[in-house]
Amino acid sequence: MKRKILEILKAEAGYISGQAMSKRLGISRTAVWKYMNGLKEEGYVIDSVNKKGYKLLQEPDQIREEDIRACLHTSCFGRQIFYYKETDSTNIRAKEADPRTVMHGGLFIADMQTAGKGRRGHTWGSARGMNIYMTYWLKPDIPIGRVSALTLVAALAVANALQEIEGIVPEIKWPNDVVVNGKKICGILTEMSSEGTDINYVVVGIGVNVNIEEFPVDLKAKATSVRLETGKDHARFAIIGSITNFFEDYYMQFEKAGDMGPLLEAYNALLVNRDRRVIVIEKNSRKEYTAIALDRDGSLLVRDDAGAVHSIISGEVSVRGADGYI
Repeated sequence: MKRKILEILKAEAGYISGQAMSKRLGISRTAVWKYMNGLKEEGYVIDSVNKKGYKLLQEPDQIREEDIRACLHTSCFGRQIFYYKETDSTNIRAKEADPRTVMHGGLFIADMQTAGKGRRGHTWGSARGMNIYMTYWLKPDIPIGRVSALTLVAALAVANALQEIEGIVPEIKWPNDVVVNGKKICGILTEMSSEGTDINYVVVGIGVNVNIEEFPVDLKAKATSVRLETGKDHARFAIIGSITNFFEDYYMQFEKAGDMGPLLEAYNALLVNRDRRVIVIEKNSRKEYTAIALDRDGSLLVRDDAGAVHSIISGEVSVRGADGYI
């Protein structure tokens, strides 16, 4: 019944009285009032005026499966959705799911995370209703040594999805960040379960800052969001749908080729490190190079001051700009 009341409110340009709704739905005015309060508790902003009735002013940014599916033109990515109002981590939920019940491309989404995890063991909590926290469960048909490149495929998908938003000009910081105006807007974490050279499954976790406006002091200088860049809120479900469409397309190209070959031109066009001085940190070693481009195997090609070209493998090192994060 609450959904029916919401449909009526959305259809009305102006106010509609409680009496008119009770008559239309066959319920009492008191029941209408209770359902209205229920909608307000869900985050809907509803104005009520004596002798005029109710008017819907604003909808909350809710993530609903039907809204996401309406955006999809995929064959398997996002066709199975597991939604959590709150959870520790969507990567954890995906890894603990029964593999007999999860489809390739299954999507785990949370409105809030309490124990999000990033690369190199970093953890953090996440605000409710502000950002995108999601994980794809994959059963890839690729050599085990190519799994880490799925992070790059996902980054390209996120960047292209964000590029569709007016005012957003994304770039990729190899290997797992998407940045806008030199600040991080998305992080990606890929994890794998395997036995020998056999892949059981791979989970690709993606976190995108969408409508958040405030960051902790230590992150303000290097983090941003879609809202901060555009000055307005954006529907998370639409961004999720767009990322999913791009991800399946790029994934299929990657899987067919067995490497990043078909995606190299698109990826390198967005590579923020390209032709820039970078510092490569490996254990206690810090070396400075000039970044060249992404290679087919997913490594970052860099040139030292003597002109020799080196291949940097993701997971073994940390790469940052010579003058800071970028």
